[in-house]
Amino acid sequence: MTTIALVGTLDTKAEDYAWLKEHLAELGVGVLAVDVGSFSTADFADVSSDEVIDAAGEDAAKLRERRDRGEMMAVMGRGAAKIVQKLAEEGRIHGILAVGGSGGSSVAAPAMQAVPVGFPKLLVSTMASGDVSPYVGETDTTIMYSVVDVAGVNRISAMVFGNAAAGIAGMAKAYEARLTSTSGEHRPLVGLSMFGLTTPAADEARKTLTELGYEVLVFHATGAGGRAMEKLIESGLLAGVCDLTTTELADDLVGGVLSAGPERLEMAGRMGTPQVVSLGALDMVNFGPKDTVSSKFDGRTFVVHNPTVTLMRTSRSETEELGRRIGTKLAAATGPSELFIPTKGLSGIDVEGGPFYDPEADAALFDAVKTNLEGSGVPIHEYECAVNDEGFGRAMAERLHELIRNNSGKKEN
Repeated sequence: MTTIALVGTLDTKAEDYAWLKEHLAELGVGVLAVDVGSFSTADFADVSSDEVIDAAGEDAAKLRERRDRGEMMAVMGRGAAKIVQKLAEEGRIHGILAVGGSGGSSVAAPAMQAVPVGFPKLLVSTMASGDVSPYVGETDTTIMYSVVDVAGVNRISAMVFGNAAAGIAGMAKAYEARLTSTSGEHRPLVGLSMFGLTTPAADEARKTLTELGYEVLVFHATGAGGRAMEKLIESGLLAGVCDLTTTELADDLVGGVLSAGPERLEMAGRMGTPQVVSLGALDMVNFGPKDTVSSKFDGRTFVVHNPTVTLMRTSRSETEELGRRIGTKLAAATGPSELFIPTKGLSGIDVEGGPFYDPEADAALFDAVKTNLEGSGVPIHEYECAVNDEGFGRAMAERLHELIRNNSGKKEN
């Protein structure tokens, strides 16, 4: 039977969740209630708050004695994430629904982020009209604004909750049907990172990979794009990664606006996923409008890409550090990993005659990454061309295909 996990603080929202449970039953789906309330006694919870706390590795009695709301919410979030992930992996649930304010939303969010992309997840929140990035993260969580506070069912909340229940019921039924369907075979998925100034190379790689039989997921290297790709790698959905554009690492180092965090370029190595990696757009750091760029960067080389994006050329010391970081990350990879270096330019404007052309800064990057890969066994391919020159993207794609094929053969053996 299609089953929805209701993740909620049943000590404060019991009335709301009881209504949802009854309404979901009327829609023909089962309910598994996970109680994340700090001091809950709700009798319809299938997973008690004590069990949630235990899943997070904490002692319920001692935790409650401390009466630290922030700590309690963090523990509940970790425990709920582990429980929901296990339930999903076992096929016992087919969707997640949660309703709440800031506290309930912050607890439900880790649970929703713990399940794979494609698994239905719906959050009805009082916070949905503001910055929802902490709740969504890199997942496909659907967020609905509650309009009124989640504090008992009234004429307005009944309409909103009713839509939410119908929505998650429909999504979960469709998801379960996909799981049991045997019609057709899907092409293997690969991830590809791109940027506006690496588009020709990315297009060539995408076309080549498509011709080789893959379904290509293109991620715009805007911070969120890199994090989303890392999340999909972690989920095990990608057969390989063509990480052509690693520019987000420059923003993380220098303080640009498109950072994907310090762990960018680590998940494929950690998961053993085949990857080919290049240095696309590491010649630049991204900022907002020109007048928002810090005065500490006065004297640097800038290009106004558009009214909302200002690019700054990375310096020799910055590219050297980027090379060290990339080399360290690739050397630690547990799966097939290879590096591709375009020695004549890293982007559409890092070419001879272009505003970011700086052979010395690029050479510092190349030397540092090669030094940090010495003895690692990671192959390095150097091409006397710029990243967007014809053939570079294709070469990366063809090599990724070989790595995936060889890796698949090893798994079968």
